[in-house]
Amino acid sequence: MPNILIIDDDVHISTMLEEALTGKGYTVQKAFSGTEALLVLSQHKPNLILLDLMLPGLSGEKLLPHIKDIPVIVVSAKVDTADKVGLLLGGAVDYITKPFDMGELLARVTVQLRSRTNTANSSILSYHEINLNVDTHIVIIGNQEAKLTRTEYAILKLLMQNTEQVVAKLTILEKINDDTPDCTEDSLKIHIHNLRKKLKSISGKDYISAVWGIGFMLHEKS
Repeated sequence: MPNILIIDDDVHISTMLEEALTGKGYTVQKAFSGTEALLVLSQHKPNLILLDLMLPGLSGEKLLPHIKDIPVIVVSAKVDTADKVGLLLGGAVDYITKPFDMGELLARVTVQLRSRTNTANSSILSYHEINLNVDTHIVIIGNQEAKLTRTEYAILKLLMQNTEQVVAKLTILEKINDDTPDCTEDSLKIHIHNLRKKLKSISGKDYISAVWGIGFMLHEKS
């Protein structure tokens, strides 16, 4: 079963989360400070992290850049939009505000884990009529192949690995850097524009939306 690391200095909340998660079959580890979390992460890689921000020692904001290739859902009492934007730009995959509904939090955990599982188990990424083969780099929309540049392919692949979720601009640049090191924040807008135009020319649908101040999202507009 997936293992989830809870990083929260509030013993009551940590225990409540542990009981809810173990009740769903997950295994759980806990850390009560940022420095303790770093120690845990040096010895073990969980499948997902629930991260509080106001931690003793090393704060959640300072801890986040040290977490690589693990989905992080921020669970915080901070409600300011700037805080949420900053954390999403910094690499968090989701943000839920305290006090939270446990059912909603569990649903978000399920979505993140399912997304990673589906990506790991299949060489074909599919979203509605879009099919992307990660082995051949061929993208098929309906019955027609989409002729994409290397950068457009890398962007679409990342968005299809996180469908119907906002992917921050800096996250896109970081994730596609190995494939397209010349892509910058300014040129990213152009690549997104061209990719959106190509998808729409084949499907007749506008699949990519810009989320102002944060990034981009792949979803089928109604």
